[in-house]
Amino acid sequence: MTVYSSRFPPVAIPDTSVTAYVLQQATRLADKPALIDGPTGRTLTYGTLRHQILSLAAGLRAEGVGPGITVALMAPNMPEFAVAFHAVAALGGTVTTLNPTYRAEELAYQLRDSGASWMITVGVFADKAAEACDTTGIDQRVVIGEAQAGWRSLASLMAEPLDAPVEVDAAHDVVVLPYSSGTTGFPKGVMLTHRNLVANLAQTSAVIRLREDDTVFAALPFFHIYGMTVLMNMGLLRGTTIVTVPRFDLVQMLELTQQHRITRLFLVPPIVLALAKHPIVDDYDLGSITQIFSGAAPLSAELGLAVAKRLGCDVAQGYGMTEMSPVSHAIADGESRPGSSGTLIPNTEARLVDPTTGHDAAPATEGELWIRGPQVMKGYLANEEATAEALDPDGWLHTGDIARIEDDGHTFIVDRLKELIKVKGFQVPPAELEALLTGHDEITDAAVIGVPDDEAGERPKAFIVRKADSTLGADDIKAFVADRVATYKQLSDVEFVDSIPKSASGKILRRELRARET
Repeated sequence: MTVYSSRFPPVAIPDTSVTAYVLQQATRLADKPALIDGPTGRTLTYGTLRHQILSLAAGLRAEGVGPGITVALMAPNMPEFAVAFHAVAALGGTVTTLNPTYRAEELAYQLRDSGASWMITVGVFADKAAEACDTTGIDQRVVIGEAQAGWRSLASLMAEPLDAPVEVDAAHDVVVLPYSSGTTGFPKGVMLTHRNLVANLAQTSAVIRLREDDTVFAALPFFHIYGMTVLMNMGLLRGTTIVTVPRFDLVQMLELTQQHRITRLFLVPPIVLALAKHPIVDDYDLGSITQIFSGAAPLSAELGLAVAKRLGCDVAQGYGMTEMSPVSHAIADGESRPGSSGTLIPNTEARLVDPTTGHDAAPATEGELWIRGPQVMKGYLANEEATAEALDPDGWLHTGDIARIEDDGHTFIVDRLKELIKVKGFQVPPAELEALLTGHDEITDAAVIGVPDDEAGERPKAFIVRKADSTLGADDIKAFVADRVATYKQLSDVEFVDSIPKSASGKILRRELRARET
C-alpha cells in the first residue's frame, strides 16, 4: 500500500466545541469589526458577536434547543448567519444549512430527511420556507429581522447570555448537517462533528495563514461547506474582518474591495474568470488584494496565471468536499503552482487507487483519490449503505475524483468517477433530475450529463425519450424542470433520442452520452 502523507508537521486538535474554538479571540478583539454587511455597512464587532451568540443560545435553550435537536438555517451571507449558526452549535444542537435558491419541494426533502424541528430564515424567503414547513410539520419558525405573521423575530429570542458554550462530546456530537450527493444519488445529510470542523480549521489555518489585519470578502455562501469553514469560521478564528454580501455581483465586489481595502478573495473559478477578463476590473483600485484563493472546482493553470498577472497578487487553490469538512489539499501561502490543487494539509493522508482493480495505482499514474484524516465525516445520516460505499472500515474516504500526485506531493485533479455535475461549485446529481423528468407523463426515459460551460464549469443537459404521440418540446421540458428546482440545477440543453444507452444491469452509460458531445 502506498500512502502519501502531508509534508507539514501535525497540528494539535483541541477537544472542544467549534463555537468555543472559533470565539477564542473574541474577548481580546472585542472592539474589532468581525462581520460587516457589505450592502449596508452594518457591523458586528467581535465582542458584540460573542454576546449575541450567547444571548440567542440562552433563548433557544429556554425553548428546548440542545443535543438531539436539529435547526434548519436558510439565509444569505449576513452577520446574523454566524450568530444563528453558533448559537445552535453552542448548545450542542445540530444545524442543517439550506440553499436559499431551493424550491419548496427541495426544502421539504431536506427538512424531512434531517429531522429538523426549527426553521430560521429571512423575510424574503419566509413564504417559501413556510410552505416547506407546512409540508413537514415544523411550527418553530424564526425570521431574521422584523417579526411577521406566523414567524417570531430572532431578536425576540435573545436572553441573558450564557457564560460560555456548553460542553460537548466533540468526537461524536454532530454540529452541522450539510447535504451532499456524495459520489452518486440523491442528496444525503453529511454528519460533521465538532471535532471534524475544529480539526479542519486547525489543519487549514496552518497552510492558509489568515492574519488579524486581513479583510476577506465573503460572497461564497456560508450554507456551503467551503464558505462555512474557510470563510466564516476560519475568518473568525483568525481574527479577520469579514465583509459579507447576500449574493455575488461583480461590480459590488469591486466596489467593496476598493472601499474596505480587502486583502483576500475566496472565490470559485467562474468569478476568477470574470476578474481575468472583464474590462470593468480596470476601473477599480484593487491594489490591496494579496491573494485570491479558488476552490469548489478545478482552476486551470492558464486562468490562474492570467488573473495573477492582471491583479499582481498570489493565486492559490485547494481541494476538498463536504464529506471532508471540506479541505484536504491547499496551496500554502507564499507558494505558487498553477493548476495544482495543492498538497495535503497537516494530519491528512492520501492514496491513489486503480478503480478497476482496487489496488494502489502504480507510481506516476492516475487513480481515484482516497483521503484519511480527522476532518473526514462521521457518515451519512441514516444511510449505512451510502456510508459504507464512501467510507471504508480503515477510515479511507473514496472521493470519486481521479487524480495524479507528483513527486513533490502536488495533486492534480484530472477527472471524475462520480456522476455529479458541478455548476459554479454546486453539486447537481443527475439522478435527481432524471427522477423528476421521468415523472412527466409524456417522458418515458431520461438521462442527464454535465456539458462544459465557460462561465459555470458545467451545465446539465438532458437526453429525453418521449412517448410516441408526444409533441413535447425542449422549451416545455426546460420550463417543467425550472418550476421545480433551484436555478443552478436547471437544464441548459435538451436532446431527444430514441433510447438511453444502458448496461446489462440497467445502469445509464453516461460515458456514451458524453462521447456524443465531443
